Amino acid sequence: MLIAVMSDVHDNVWNLADALEKIRAAGASALIFCGDFCAPFTLLQIGQGFAGAVHCVFGNNDGDPRLLMRNAAAAGNVTIHGQYAELELGGRRIAVNHYPEIARRLVQSGQFDLVCYGHDHQALVELVGDSVLANPGEIMGRFGRPTFGLYDCDAHRFSHIDVRHYPATAGA
Repeated sequence: MLIAVMSDVHDNVWNLADALEKIRAAGASALIFCGDFCAPFTLLQIGQGFAGAVHCVFGNNDGDPRLLMRNAAAAGNVTIHGQYAELELGGRRIAVNHYPEIARRLVQSGQFDLVCYGHDHQALVELVGDSVLANPGEIMGRFGRPTFGLYDCDAHRFSHIDVRHYPATAGA
């Protein structure tokens, strides 16, 4: 099973569209979102742009939680787990939250095969014991190259995929 992991869209719908296209082409069966959609329309774009199950946690910049919940229900394939999620996908135990310091403690517990987080916008993959700690990077593209991640459950391998970057228009 292949799982897509993304975080920190911050309303960059252009980079998000490219990421979703690449995720569909890769054949991912599920998508994990580690927080910071920002506006609720971004969540709707994810739900409509990915046919499989979408598992989300809130970040620190997610406005209008009521409308986010409504958009998740309207999409039909999106589950918002709150601040934290524990999932079993592809025979793997997975923990998801937004913050790196929480993720580090979770991965050190050894209870999960994969621990995902976002928040600092820094793409990272690290093996801690037998567990993978992963930040997919940012879709936003403000602080570095925009990326998302793909986790292969069978190979227990996480890789980063570059997203096409849409720079701001001159004079905008």
